[in-house]
Amino acid sequence: MIEARRLHILRAVADHRTVTAAAAALYLTPSAVSQQLTALEQETGHRLVDRGAKGVRLTPAGEILLSHTNAVLAQLERAEAELAAYGKGEAGTVTVAAFATGIAQVVAPALARLGRAAPGIGIRVQDAEGDASLRMLLDRQVDVAVAVEYRGAPPADDPRLTHLPLYAEPFDAVVPVGHRLADDAEMPLAELSELSKDPWIGPYPGNPCHDVVVLACESAGFQPRLEHSSDDFRAVVALASADAGVALVPRSALRGMDLTGVVVRPVDGVAPTRRVFAAVRRGAEAHPLIRPVLEALEQVAAEG
Repeated sequence: MIEARRLHILRAVADHRTVTAAAAALYLTPSAVSQQLTALEQETGHRLVDRGAKGVRLTPAGEILLSHTNAVLAQLERAEAELAAYGKGEAGTVTVAAFATGIAQVVAPALARLGRAAPGIGIRVQDAEGDASLRMLLDRQVDVAVAVEYRGAPPADDPRLTHLPLYAEPFDAVVPVGHRLADDAEMPLAELSELSKDPWIGPYPGNPCHDVVVLACESAGFQPRLEHSSDDFRAVVALASADAGVALVPRSALRGMDLTGVVVRPVDGVAPTRRVFAAVRRGAEAHPLIRPVLEALEQVAAEG
């Protein structure tokens, strides 16, 4: 008989690629993870992992078991949801991880909506970048992730997750007031390539917005010269106002921000865009505590 908790460990090792990282995500010691992997190998009668200097790699038998693991764990999530529904679980806490502007755009309004419609459901919010929240979700540290599509992100058909699209928003060009393109503030920027010679300010690599900026510039035929880096868009705008460079910033991040010293221009044509979605572990979408949270997020996003 294969124990489900050992399947959780196998998936964590497959996701994190090292025993140490998997142990940290699961709040276990590396020796405990190794012991559970050994026990799982004894239960299945197959060697499931190869340990090397660069980390852990699943064997072919391990890959086969992992493909079933995703289905088994999703079914267990559904079982928990049905049991909670049977018990009329109308009270409890749901933990949501989201990036800062996602919190302002949809999470906080959804929290307020739930406070009126489902006062028994408490929401605990954790600020996490768009790529970090999905790892936290898969590691069972949170119940819902509000994340951004990015290169390397789990695809919408990932067997571990259920995706719910929320909204898409364009990035606007931000230039210093003394910039050569600052005069036509009311007009869209015809070509992003007009900024190809400028120094750029942008998020660090690994931040999903970094991918959006780089891909937009590459599509316009140039590689941005990123001279200043910050994941805080207030800092990005402050640097632009100090004439340190130009930037692309999500439109929602600019709301309520001090824009003294900069000019904001939309980008003509197909503007750089970030797509925001909510995700839960597959099978958990029907949980009586999680389902109202997803519905509230979707309603707030639809109202725009």
